[in-house]
Amino acid sequence: MRAMVLKQSRRPLEHLEFPDPTPGAGEIRIKVAACGVCRTDLHVVDGELPHPKLPIIPGHEIVGRVDAIGPGVENFVLGERVGVPWLGHTCGSCSFCMGGQENLCDYPLFTGYTRDGGFATATIADARYTFRLGERGTDVELAPLLCAGLIGWRSLTIAGTGKKLGLYGFGAAAHIVAQIAKWQGRTVFAFTKPGDAAAQEFARSLGAAWAGDSNQAAPEPLDAAIIFAPAGELIPLALKALRKGGRVVCAGIHMSDIPQFPYSLLWEERQLVSVANLTRQDGLNFFAVVPKVGIKTSTAQYPLESANQALADLRAGRFEGAAVLVP
Repeated sequence: MRAMVLKQSRRPLEHLEFPDPTPGAGEIRIKVAACGVCRTDLHVVDGELPHPKLPIIPGHEIVGRVDAIGPGVENFVLGERVGVPWLGHTCGSCSFCMGGQENLCDYPLFTGYTRDGGFATATIADARYTFRLGERGTDVELAPLLCAGLIGWRSLTIAGTGKKLGLYGFGAAAHIVAQIAKWQGRTVFAFTKPGDAAAQEFARSLGAAWAGDSNQAAPEPLDAAIIFAPAGELIPLALKALRKGGRVVCAGIHMSDIPQFPYSLLWEERQLVSVANLTRQDGLNFFAVVPKVGIKTSTAQYPLESANQALADLRAGRFEGAAVLVP
């Protein structure tokens, strides 16, 4: 197998070769067909997430085919197309797992962070945390759904049922969420980096009723807002845009410090909440909705060995939608 490996934070990935891995009990080996490049991968590479397993193969938006099955796995067959998300394993016995909150497990493993991921030609996954994807859609189209889509879905669910939804940061996750929200009958307001006319036009092309700079006032009070950009300074702006009783959802795993803001922005029962990881049930619910919505992902493809360039382009915002590596 070939893989792009992070040996040290804030250093380029290295293109290396290894013997093909062998799946253990409860595991499957997947021949990778496509792997999305997520902003979380950027946080891992840039050293913004603490204590990664080093060396590590990043990547947690994996689409591929089962090509080896470990002992005890009975619900997958060779050649079946599957997807591997960020949450790669949970303990199953802590209070969170026992209470239906496996996304908050005390002893989790995360794909591409604490267990090897999909910036490779092959990967090993816990079969219990792998999703069947069926044969609809291309591998590249599906890859961003495994994190941008899943976290976007969980964020949208936690945001509530309000009809007027603000999306701050219009990248991989937001461009998927906008399509779901429109399908649900919501009105979407897109907030981008100031002056980013291309992102604003992209948002409008996906059904946003309004798109403007993040420092602009919303044209009308929002029922809820989801912040995808890792910028803490957006929180006071989003709170200011809410109606009474509205909710701001922080969807990222990493965010810069939140600046001081007056209590009046939070008063009148406005809420500020975060989203952490996902559950397997989130995945089942989301992938049941995907064909009904007819989600179309916008992707920029890169060969596996160009992973460093894909990360640099993501960091600089040089493409719309999501980057995807193709081995």
